Amino acid sequence: MLHKITNLTVRDVRFPTSLEQHGSDAMHTDPDYSAAYVVIDTDCGLKGFGLTFTLGKGTEIVVCAVEALAGLVVGKSLQEIVSDFRGFYRLLTSDSQMRWLGPEKGVTHLATAAVLNAVWDLWARAEGKPLWKLLVDMDPKQIVSCIDFRYITDVLTEDEALVFITCVDCFFRPPEDQMLREGYPAYTTSCAWLGYSDQQLKQLCTDALKSGWTKFKVKVGADLEDDIRRCRLIRQMIGANNTLMIDANQRWDVAEAISWVSRLAEFKPLWIEEPTSPDDILGHAAISKALAPLGIGVATGEQVRA
Repeated sequence: MLHKITNLTVRDVRFPTSLEQHGSDAMHTDPDYSAAYVVIDTDCGLKGFGLTFTLGKGTEIVVCAVEALAGLVVGKSLQEIVSDFRGFYRLLTSDSQMRWLGPEKGVTHLATAAVLNAVWDLWARAEGKPLWKLLVDMDPKQIVSCIDFRYITDVLTEDEALVFITCVDCFFRPPEDQMLREGYPAYTTSCAWLGYSDQQLKQLCTDALKSGWTKFKVKVGADLEDDIRRCRLIRQMIGANNTLMIDANQRWDVAEAISWVSRLAEFKPLWIEEPTSPDDILGHAAISKALAPLGIGVATGEQVRA
């Protein structure tokens, strides 16, 4: 069965999370967690579902961008897409007029992500597998064939990626039954949104510890003294043996990031996420070099899109 795509629809879905400060951080003080939600229909009745995350206002713009891409998807078969997934990605990102709005950044990239997520979901459903299982069962060549290496070959070529994935697959990949039994490492941010009261922080940390969480991320960046107080409170709640990370959501310039995070070093954060502009590669390198002696790493976030 070809699974020919007959329609693509997109919805603007929003939740009023700002009412209780869920998701709040130093740069996004009133987020309404939202999504551009895509549904792909096929001639055999199979559907694919995908979304891209937004914060409320502006979701309608992403929806418009998805609708502008729909004509590149409708009429194709799933088999046609998956046989050249890299080519399909380039089709979505290289339209000679639409790419002027990106390329591969901002609204057009969010729209592309929603469409691609729906296609991945459709592919997994066609194979009768959850998406993680579809990916796990792929051989290294198939995985690499899905990646567009344009713009990254100075760092990683297709041949190098194939060798790396093959080696990882042979020597470092944990047994699937172990992953199913023990789960995959993860952290929680839900305990420490910036707008939460101390009482909320304490209760949520207590609940998370009871649920087995061992890694906690704290939003920082609005007020240094308040960050010190909140990090101290959370470190006391989670104990010395659990992991703490901090996230500034691009709040600082380079010098401020180094100074601010140095003041938080006593709480032993594993990393500082998004300390500055996601486009400032040299700035991230400078921050990383300055914080390395303190044992603090630097992480980028979802604003860095390959």
